[in-house]
Amino acid sequence: MMIVFKTVITGIGATLVMDLWSWCQKHVLKVPPLNYALVGRWILSLPGGTFYHHTIASSPRMPGELFAGWVFHYLTGILFAFLPLLLNGPVWLSEPSFSAGLLAGLLTLFAPFIILQPAFGFGIAASRMPHPWRARLLSLLTHTAYGFGLYVTALAIAG
Repeated sequence: MMIVFKTVITGIGATLVMDLWSWCQKHVLKVPPLNYALVGRWILSLPGGTFYHHTIASSPRMPGELFAGWVFHYLTGILFAFLPLLLNGPVWLSEPSFSAGLLAGLLTLFAPFIILQPAFGFGIAASRMPHPWRARLLSLLTHTAYGFGLYVTALAIAG
């Protein structure tokens, strides 16, 4: 049970680091990060049978979409925090390695490239976006920040 608790805390911490990067991206680099209202719109449209959108931005807004998007974002961050356990086993929580955290962060790139971006109408790996390589680079940096956050948070609670 302690493994699950520590992993949940690690996932929350890593997601906070990811959000700190997104804040820097927005306020320092002046590049808008992902709008979690769009994630919420997608999540809330799933029960109605809509998985793919022509573009998620052109789909009608839904009540509670911003809240749903942020909840999904943190739940996903918690779920993905189990990846280093799969890579390194339970030793990850007592002896975190930077490489396992970083690799786990990079593995999470499959989610936006293969699931979210196509479902939002942006194409596989943002191929239908106006600047697909910029979108890919920003995703890479964001998920690298998440991987770094996995390592830093696991290190902080390893004692």
